Amino acid sequence: MSKMMTSIRTTSGEPGKLEIVNQLLLPHTTEWIEINSVDEAYDAIKSMKIRGAPAIASLAALSIASHLSRAISQTPPPEFLSSSATLRAHLQPLLDHLLTSRPTAVNLGVAIKRLTKTLEVGGDDQSVSELALELIKEANAINDEDVGRNWQMSRLGAEWLVEQTKGKVASGNLNVMTVCNTGSLATSGYGTALGLVTYLFETKSLKKAYYTQSAPYHQGSRLTSLELKTLGIPSVMICDTMVGSLFQNVEIHAVVVGADRVARNGDTANKVGTYNAAVLAARHRIPFIVVAPVSTIDLDIPDGSHIPIEHRPPLEACLARGALYPPTPNKDQAVVQITPDLDLAEGVYNPSFDVTPAELISAVVTEKGVAVKGEGAGGFDLSGVV
Repeated sequence: MSKMMTSIRTTSGEPGKLEIVNQLLLPHTTEWIEINSVDEAYDAIKSMKIRGAPAIASLAALSIASHLSRAISQTPPPEFLSSSATLRAHLQPLLDHLLTSRPTAVNLGVAIKRLTKTLEVGGDDQSVSELALELIKEANAINDEDVGRNWQMSRLGAEWLVEQTKGKVASGNLNVMTVCNTGSLATSGYGTALGLVTYLFETKSLKKAYYTQSAPYHQGSRLTSLELKTLGIPSVMICDTMVGSLFQNVEIHAVVVGADRVARNGDTANKVGTYNAAVLAARHRIPFIVVAPVSTIDLDIPDGSHIPIEHRPPLEACLARGALYPPTPNKDQAVVQITPDLDLAEGVYNPSFDVTPAELISAVVTEKGVAVKGEGAGGFDLSGVV
């Protein structure tokens, strides 16, 4: 795990110091950006400088911890630290604001609910300093819990897949395809679906990993490729439109994807293009596995039709960012327009996510276990894995 990349870092010696790697510039440039306010965290999430449902939740929580840590260290302290009531009045609008940054990923909502509950539970007799420290502790816990649960779900999913293919695939010969980026850059460490791939590699069960470019932000070709290369995992990139061809010509033993929200019946919202891969996997009888933390399961909604789907600015689908080619000594980058001038109001469809129906999904894996459908069932009973 030592080679794994990270998207967020804090410095214990400097109260409140919080930095993220600018994922828009990866893989060519590694630029760490200091997050000095909750507004800057909101902008980083909204502008996709950081992405991945677990990482978004971690940054949102840590930005609150950073904000409070900086305030506590000030002399004299700011006015909002004069009482528990003023702290609540100050923080709640910030939490509400963070919640609006990316609507589809449920992890963000869970993190905000945890902090809101901590804010509300503290009674009026609790000192403002005690309440602030409780909030900082809870925010750090939201981030710290992610790594352990990611390893656990990766192990459970990998072992389930190995068991399903036992006697059918020679040891060490599993070929697995994934979509988008679900590794350590999208989480606080290890990853979800890409964590499963990593676990297969670490246990010598993997032959090769395949991954889609995942346009228009190319999280696959920019980020998954970088993580797999860093970890030394044998891998092959394909364009999003090559999934069917891959299934026709290469023996793929599973498709593993992450999730931004899973409804009660198992319908799953994930990076746009996931539904396409699921339909093709079903056509070729390839197991389709969703790997996500418990915090991604939304039991409050019955099915995928209730999942809000974020639509990104149309212009983003018309642009591409990358390093100049041939490479310059400084690896200079540029943003180029790859389309003619289009009617951005009516001429571009740019959802960030699509919903894969439960009927196309073979298993939903969380840190609590693996859920599979009963015989003839269209949906999942997720009660055992939340």
